[in-house]
Amino acid sequence: MDLLALTESLCAIPSVSLDERALADVVETRLRETAGTLPIERVGDNVVARSELGRDQRVLLGGHLDTVPPNDNQQPRRDGDTLHGLATADMKGGLAVMLAIAEAVAARPDDARFDVTLVFYVGEEIAEEHNGLRALFADRSDLVAADLAILLEPTDGWVEAGCQGTLHLRATFRGARAHTARPWMGKNAIHRAVGALAAIASNDPGPVEVDGLEYRQALQAVRIEAGIANNVVPDECTLVVNRRFAPSVSLAEAEAQTRALLEGADRIEVLNASVAAPPNLWNPLVAELVGSFDLGVRPKLGWTDVARFAAHGIPAVNFGPGDPTIAHTAAEFVTRESVEGCHAVLARFLGF
Repeated sequence: MDLLALTESLCAIPSVSLDERALADVVETRLRETAGTLPIERVGDNVVARSELGRDQRVLLGGHLDTVPPNDNQQPRRDGDTLHGLATADMKGGLAVMLAIAEAVAARPDDARFDVTLVFYVGEEIAEEHNGLRALFADRSDLVAADLAILLEPTDGWVEAGCQGTLHLRATFRGARAHTARPWMGKNAIHRAVGALAAIASNDPGPVEVDGLEYRQALQAVRIEAGIANNVVPDECTLVVNRRFAPSVSLAEAEAQTRALLEGADRIEVLNASVAAPPNLWNPLVAELVGSFDLGVRPKLGWTDVARFAAHGIPAVNFGPGDPTIAHTAAEFVTRESVEGCHAVLARFLGF
């Protein structure tokens, strides 16, 4: 199988978030044609294929179908053994690997060391409410049960263990309107927010070591809104902050620490919150994956769906083709070596 050509064909099918159906149709059709002996289920536009071989353990491979909006890179372009274009790295190279693994499981079931689940899901790049894995865990948890989950997010051949948690808080500061010619008759809400903004800007949560991996933490003001006119003292100012925290920090701790920096706010709301995921490096299956293939390990900076699996008691790691630092950029690309290397590791780990 030419995995780079398969990646190119997947990239040629637009699948921006909330518009994944055409790609889901293609994935389902291909699975039924090349891996039709596997039970295949379609839940909305999420497609799940699962072997039922009676093995003692099950490994799940997961990949999202959706992409971010194009940036003049929607048409895939081949340059030798390098494929350029939207989602080449994030993460249609990973989807191609998953389709190849499904074909191997169906063709050579006796070689399989584990039962294998392949989950192609929607809505990873946008708000939590649209996430296909969230829906599957809520409505069809049987389809996503596993002893280990491997998400084929781009990691450039590294195992990216665990992930940061993320928290968004919105702080509201209230004042009183007045004419800017007579500001003493009102109270400037922006000025009231200055102390909190300065505290956020000067705060550095610092790195935290977990299982020998250093997770950098971060706190940033990401949005500020205030004012109705250039001659009116603003009576309300809202400040949104984003906290990224290490796996050793609980969601409650991260929230409490961030709230303390927003002193003086009249109201603080949690806009969204997602727990971090532990590295799970001592899990026997994770240790085997890393050790058997001498894979490099680094912490995942950012949040991924490994945390969703961890929250359900399923150890998970990120391991996939493509460079994560160019994901979502106009210059996104993936190489043949990266896609084929990822496939070789996973195929051998699963027994093929």
